[in-house]
Amino acid sequence: MKRSIVNEIIAESGAFIRSHGFVLPPFSEWSPETLKARVSDDSAMIRDHALGWDITDYGQGRFDDLGLFLFTVRNGTNDNLATGRGMLYAEKIMISGENQLSPMHRHVLKTEDIINRGGGILVLELFRMGADGQPDPEARVPVRTDGTMRDLPPGALLELAPGESVTLTTDIWHAFWGRGGRVLIGEVSNVNDDRTDNIFRDPIGRFSQIEEDTDPTRLLVSDYDTWLGA
Repeated sequence: MKRSIVNEIIAESGAFIRSHGFVLPPFSEWSPETLKARVSDDSAMIRDHALGWDITDYGQGRFDDLGLFLFTVRNGTNDNLATGRGMLYAEKIMISGENQLSPMHRHVLKTEDIINRGGGILVLELFRMGADGQPDPEARVPVRTDGTMRDLPPGALLELAPGESVTLTTDIWHAFWGRGGRVLIGEVSNVNDDRTDNIFRDPIGRFSQIEEDTDPTRLLVSDYDTWLGA
């Protein structure tokens, strides 16, 4: 993706988020220079816990068709999970466009609640994990939606209207997209590690390859190693 496109997506997405009454934390407004200075002073957690902007086209260069906007608001670490202490949780806000696919995947450790926070309908395609670790085309899919247990057929399309949510455990393969307009999505989960915890059905990348055609207005979490160092 071109950096100029990433800058545009960040500006447009920030406005969409605010239009639904969700306000991002103050560091969302920090320039790359401010962020670099602050992580060297009092805000290293932003870098170390991968908080902030995340725009992905899954390395395919077709963001409008295959992509997702994310902002990680808070996040613990795998060390927290190992000790059972500290921040054992994470929170994201995301945007899925009309028919913009987030491809079929599951997680190794993360159980997550996916919540429609406003906009269109969020559609999820669901499969249960089989003995080989892959989506099972024959197994029914047990999931909870807002505390209610549901038993769905394999490949079911679960539709969530604004205010509705689903709990996805590690044995549930899922893909999702918006219908009827863009969807503001909340995610509440245990600790999130996007470098190691995503398993995709098809060979695909988690992060975008950025073409630097202009300066960044905000850094992406995938920029941190290069721009901010350890």
